[in-house]
Amino acid sequence: MSLGMGEGWGWGRRGEPDWPPRATCPAREPKTVLARPCAAAATALLTGSDPASSASACRSASLSVRYGRLPPRVFSAAEPETMAKPAQGAKYRGSIRDFPDFNPSQDAETLYNAMKGFGSDKEAILELITSRSNRQRQEICQNYKSLYGKDLIADLKYELTGKFERLIVGLMRPPAYADAKEIKDAISGIGTDEKCLIEILASRTNEQIHQLVAAYKDAYERDLEADITGDTSGHFRKMLVVLLQGTREEDDVVSEDLVQQDVQDLYEAGELKWGTDEAQFIYILGNRSKQHLRLVFDEYLKTTGKPIEASIRGELSGDFEKLMLAVVKCIRSTAEYFAERLFKAMKGLGTRDNTLIRIMVSRSELDMLDIREIFRTKYEKSLYSMIKNDTSGEYKKTLLKLCGGDDDAAGQFFPEAAQVAYQMWELSAVARVELKGTVRPAGDFNPDADAKALRKAMKGLGTDEDTIIDIIAHRSNAQRQQIRQTFKSHFGRDLMADLKSELSGDLARLILGLMMPPAHYDAKQLKKAMEGAGTDEKALIEILATRTNAEIQAINKAYKEDYHKSLEDALSSDTSGHFKRILISLATGNREEGGEDRERAREDAQVAAEILEIADTTSGDKSSLETRFMMILCTRSYPHLRRVFQEFVKMTNYDVEHTIKKEMSGDVRDVFVAIVQSVKNKPLFFADKLYKSMKGAGTDEKTLTRIMVSRSEIDLLNIRREFIEKYDKSLHQAIEGDTSGHFLKALLAICGGED
Repeated sequence: MSLGMGEGWGWGRRGEPDWPPRATCPAREPKTVLARPCAAAATALLTGSDPASSASACRSASLSVRYGRLPPRVFSAAEPETMAKPAQGAKYRGSIRDFPDFNPSQDAETLYNAMKGFGSDKEAILELITSRSNRQRQEICQNYKSLYGKDLIADLKYELTGKFERLIVGLMRPPAYADAKEIKDAISGIGTDEKCLIEILASRTNEQIHQLVAAYKDAYERDLEADITGDTSGHFRKMLVVLLQGTREEDDVVSEDLVQQDVQDLYEAGELKWGTDEAQFIYILGNRSKQHLRLVFDEYLKTTGKPIEASIRGELSGDFEKLMLAVVKCIRSTAEYFAERLFKAMKGLGTRDNTLIRIMVSRSELDMLDIREIFRTKYEKSLYSMIKNDTSGEYKKTLLKLCGGDDDAAGQFFPEAAQVAYQMWELSAVARVELKGTVRPAGDFNPDADAKALRKAMKGLGTDEDTIIDIIAHRSNAQRQQIRQTFKSHFGRDLMADLKSELSGDLARLILGLMMPPAHYDAKQLKKAMEGAGTDEKALIEILATRTNAEIQAINKAYKEDYHKSLEDALSSDTSGHFKRILISLATGNREEGGEDRERAREDAQVAAEILEIADTTSGDKSSLETRFMMILCTRSYPHLRRVFQEFVKMTNYDVEHTIKKEMSGDVRDVFVAIVQSVKNKPLFFADKLYKSMKGAGTDEKTLTRIMVSRSEIDLLNIRREFIEKYDKSLHQAIEGDTSGHFLKALLAICGGED
């Protein structure tokens, strides 16, 4: 038995990296819970310093936790500080190092000769500057002036042009002065570059902020706080001013009482308050230590069932919201924040070169290696390859030098990144994310009035599409069924038939889809995917891989009722091989609904490792393993599968999704990936599908309509949040830019608002 293309799945053998040892903190009194790992131990894990000494540091930390209403649990507080000088014993995580055998006079002469005469030797300039640390570049500047009586930066500006010039000159400035120049440019002239202000002030340490303020005063003879205050307003300005003080607490001691109090204050300032007390958000997020805030975020999720980011998006708005989200991201992981910024700077059409230059310059001697690792883990491609494909010329060569090297194939973790992934899975295991739709029951619902209004909208010459959209898009599905019944009672007519007669094209498909009961709508989508020439495998996968047991069972019943044939028979006659077996297994709706079983999860992870050929030993024949692997993905509960994926990372240093993508092919690969993505984060799965339905030339209206209809009362609000988080634009904006007319209006009504 084999799966995928041809007779086999096309797997290749790869070496299995050793799983790095995990530093743990010793047990304390029964009332005490220690961080998972504590900040010192986490730094050891992620920077390579001695875990034993870090564990000792944990022992001295005072973190007494007495949450009476919550069981003892492990906290997460893992991310090393990004300082210019790593702590003693910590590994250096920058990509640019001091050049050995450094000779500033010789370097100054090399640069002078490279710029002498007609034209300039750009290759020599970039090779030299990218192989020297910033400290060494300052010495070169001093020697250049001593030898030639000229300013090196001025000469470089004169000889070079465009993006390459901005990049090289940025490297020549001391870090604080480079930040000062970026901020000066951001607030000069017409308009303000708020994204630049947010990026710099949300991510810098206290020491870096103090150096920035002094450098700004020295370079421009102006007060930075006064200039920012004069160019911004409202709560956005207040938070920027707080960050400019550089007074974030840096104490390693975390009080559990204060953690609990801050959680309560944030909850009362936002979710429990009519309006929002922005001052509480500003004070807590602007002043508390990173370690303290990480524990606050964990406890906030545990207490409220939603991440702090969701509350910020729901309670704040505009540039203030973006700033607070950036602060939270940097508290969680500065390196991940910059990996995301770099990805967004290069994805899609065009490149945000100012952002790309600023980050590559500012992080090259701090945490570029961490950024690279997270970038590859998160986006399935190396930072190096994305820069290589998105830039050109000497500009590209310089950026690649700053990047410091290309990483291995997608799917394989660095040991440090595997640790981060493991901790992310542990965090997801306790998350209780509240799913919310965008379409809710109308409060003043009157089916009689709605039926009459719809009849009037379709009676006579022409059709009032606006009224139809306004009613149908703002009623729940249960209310729409009442309207259908009332319409037939009043007028002796079938509302669906009238709508079908009066509307056409994409709008008709959308409105008619909204009018159908969910199970019957899904049944129809499955039927359409299998009828005629060819099969729409993507639609089959999307529906069957994401529906709950109850939804699947309702679909089976609706399919039988509407088409007088079982769904299983239909799938059997229209698909084949292992793809058919997987779909039929999903279509039974027999997924377990219990919690996780750790011992069983380790066994399941071992099966996955063996079938994907990254385990050292195998415990059965290939045919038996394939059947077990399919059974695991198709029948285990979501909480259990999350634990399986976590154990898989721990066991192999690989991510199961990336491994399936790399080692498998065809429809089998696609359905397994869809299951894994749905287990990991179902709203994100649908956000990706929506984005792909609208990106590039043309729109996949069928997919767009199917997802908007089917998720409107389940989790479309969550999908919206994932969409803007990943793609840096709202679902509302994407729909607005890709559709038109009454179809656009109906989609926006279902979308439910702009983020």
